[in-house]
Amino acid sequence: MMLIEETTVPDAALPVEEFKGHLRLGTGFGQDSAQDEVLAGFLRAAMAAIETRTGKILMTRPFSWSLTFWRDRDTQVLPVAPISDVTRVSVMSRDGSASEVDAEQYWLERDSQRPRLRAVGACLPVIPQGGSAILEFEAGYGPVWTDLPADMRQAVFLLAAHYYEYRDETSLRDGSMPFGVSSLIERYVVLRMGLGANR
Repeated sequence: MMLIEETTVPDAALPVEEFKGHLRLGTGFGQDSAQDEVLAGFLRAAMAAIETRTGKILMTRPFSWSLTFWRDRDTQVLPVAPISDVTRVSVMSRDGSASEVDAEQYWLERDSQRPRLRAVGACLPVIPQGGSAILEFEAGYGPVWTDLPADMRQAVFLLAAHYYEYRDETSLRDGSMPFGVSSLIERYVVLRMGLGANR
């Protein structure tokens, strides 16, 4: 299984100015934007870390996901949330030839934690041996920063500020996340336990 981010969040959509306010950076240098690229990088890193930890896509963008088998015959839990639209489903054979699946054969069950692709009939399209299914979809809370829940926005700023403050520190533990960030995103993390966790 492989999840691919087809496009990144545009630079113009990143809340760099708001992040400057969060950091309480000085304003005595006029419209100097020398640090903007650096701050945008910390914001992107924080967003990526939170998306990885929670399985929630923050700002809307297109993704494609390939898999070699369906978990169940009539439904497939999707890898991230929230998903606003499944734009295309295709089946690829082992030789690389692809055929698009009619949109009348499936539908999206929207869910804030575990969205699903569901078959209209008895089962999802057959994936040939050695082949794969490719799902294309739009995921995220919205295209602009203010579409995110307030606690997610605060978590991004806290984590990006942590990266900014400790940018020269090399002894931080891998995967460490400040407690304030962890507590803010905790309710968004989906617990997966047991063999039936995907159902």
